[in-house]
Amino acid sequence: MGDTPQDFDKPVNAQRLAKLSEGPAGAPEVSAQPSAPARSNVTSLSDMEDGDLGGLGGAGLAPEPPTEPNPVAPLPSAGSAAGESSAEPAIIDTDTDADGEVQNVQSKRTPQSEADAKARVQRLRPQDETTERLSATTMSPRHQVEAWLAGMAKVGASDLVLRAGARPSRRVDGKIHFMPGRVPGPGPLLEVLRGVMGEERMKVWRETGSADSALELDGLGRFRLNAYKQMGEPAVVIRRINEAAPDISNLGLPIDQVEKLAMRKRGLMLVTGIAGSGKSTTLAGMIQYMNLHVERHVITLEDPVELIYKEHNCVISQREIGTDCADFGDGLRHALRQSPDVILIGEMRDAETVSAALDATETGHLVLSTLHTVNAPQTVDRILSFFPSEQHQQLRMRLADNLAGVLSQRLIPRMDRDGMVPAFELLVQTPHIRELLAEGKTAELARVIDQGTEDGLISFNQCLRQLVVEHVVDLQEALAASDKPDDLVLALRGITASHGRPQREGGTKRETPAKPRPDDDGPGLRMAP
Repeated sequence: MGDTPQDFDKPVNAQRLAKLSEGPAGAPEVSAQPSAPARSNVTSLSDMEDGDLGGLGGAGLAPEPPTEPNPVAPLPSAGSAAGESSAEPAIIDTDTDADGEVQNVQSKRTPQSEADAKARVQRLRPQDETTERLSATTMSPRHQVEAWLAGMAKVGASDLVLRAGARPSRRVDGKIHFMPGRVPGPGPLLEVLRGVMGEERMKVWRETGSADSALELDGLGRFRLNAYKQMGEPAVVIRRINEAAPDISNLGLPIDQVEKLAMRKRGLMLVTGIAGSGKSTTLAGMIQYMNLHVERHVITLEDPVELIYKEHNCVISQREIGTDCADFGDGLRHALRQSPDVILIGEMRDAETVSAALDATETGHLVLSTLHTVNAPQTVDRILSFFPSEQHQQLRMRLADNLAGVLSQRLIPRMDRDGMVPAFELLVQTPHIRELLAEGKTAELARVIDQGTEDGLISFNQCLRQLVVEHVVDLQEALAASDKPDDLVLALRGITASHGRPQREGGTKRETPAKPRPDDDGPGLRMAP
C-alpha cells in the first residue's frame, strides 16, 4: 500500500475552507465526499497489508515547507483535541467511505503544528519495531531463513539455531546471541526443511527425531544442518562450512607432528573433542596437506558431505551417508575394494565402524576419524566401551599396533583479538605408549602425557600454559578449559619464577615460543622439541 506524491496534490475546495473557518475552534467539521476513497500516508497497523512499507521511512515524516501538503496522524478524539491542538489552525481535507469512516486525511500546516504532528506519529508507531514486524510478514519462510543465513555469514557466526515459533539465535565466538524477530511456526518451518532435505531425509527425521543434510546457496557458501524435534515441533541447527580447504599451518596446531601424521601410510588417527571444537576443520586441513604434497586416492565417508575439495595431487572421492552408501560400516566395507590410500570416516559411532576402521589399518591404509571425547585416555576407554568385556584384551592389542595418534581439541576465546584459538592434547605412538595400551594401563596415559618427556606428547596444561604466557588467552579462560586447573596454576608460578620462560615438567630443558611464520594469521602454538 505504498503512497505516491499524487495522493497529496488535490486542490483545496474554497467552499469547504469557508465551512471550516465557520466551525468552532478545535472541532472542525468533516465533510464526506461520495467519491472513491484515497489512501493516506499515515495508516494504522491494523489497516496495513503485507508489503505495505509506505510512511515508515524518515522521508514520510520529515517537516516540509508550509506550502507543501504533509501526512498527519488520524484526528484525535474530542476529549483529547484540546490538549493536542496547536496554536495555529490546520486546513483539513478528508475523504470518507460509504460507512462514513475517514479514509484520507490531508492537511496544510504551519511549521509549529507540523512538529506536533510528527512527534505524535512517532509516539503512536515506533518505526523500528513496525518495520521489523512488517518485514517478517512480507518474506516467505524460506527467504527469511536465507536472510538469517546471510546475516550469519556477515558476522562470522558458526551456527544458526532455529526452533519453531521461538527467537532465532546464532553462535559467534562460542557465545549464543539472540536476533530480532521470530522463527516461522511448525508448519512453515517444516515446509522449509522438506524443501531443503528432501522426502527421504524427512522420513528419517519423522522416524528417529533427527536427520542431517547440507545446503549450498549462491553467494553465501555451503552449510551443514541437523534437523531435530524439540517438544514435538521442528527445529534445526545450521553450521557454516568454509568454502576453501584450510591451511593446516594457520590452525594453531602443532604443525610438525600433524604433518607427520598426515603423511603416514597406515594407522588410525583420531581427532576428538566436543561438538564445535574444530574436528572437521583439522581433518580437512590434513587432507588438504596431502592433496598439495603427495599423490593418493582419498575416500571420505561423511554425513553429510561438508567441504568440497579442489583436487591437486590427490584423487578425492567424497561419499555421503544415506545418498552414496547406507551407513559408515557399509561404506567402509566397499571402500576397501575402491583402491584407497586414505579413508576418512566422519565419526566412529559403534563397534561395527571401529572394527572396520581397524581392519582397514591392518590392511595397510591410513584411516582418519573423530570421536566425541575430551582427551586421549577417555578416547581409548570409549573405543573399548563399544565392545563386550571379553573382547577388550584383543582390542587393546589392536590399538597398540594401529593407533597412530589422538589429537584432542578445545576452542577458547582469544584475548588479543576476536576469534577462537584451539587448546589441544596430543598423543602419538611411542614404544612406551604402545606398551601401556597393550597392558591396559589407560590411567597411566594421562601421567605420561603430562610429564612431556617423550617427543610428540603434549598435554592440555602445557598448551594452555603457553597460550597464557604469550597473552593469547585470558588466565581465567585457560583455567576453565583445563582438566587440572590447580596443576596449571602451579606451572604458571614456575614460569613466573623463571622470568616468564616455560619449563618442561619433569626436566630441565626449556622451551621458548617459536616465532610465527610470515604467512601465519597470528600467534600459533609451536612446541619446541
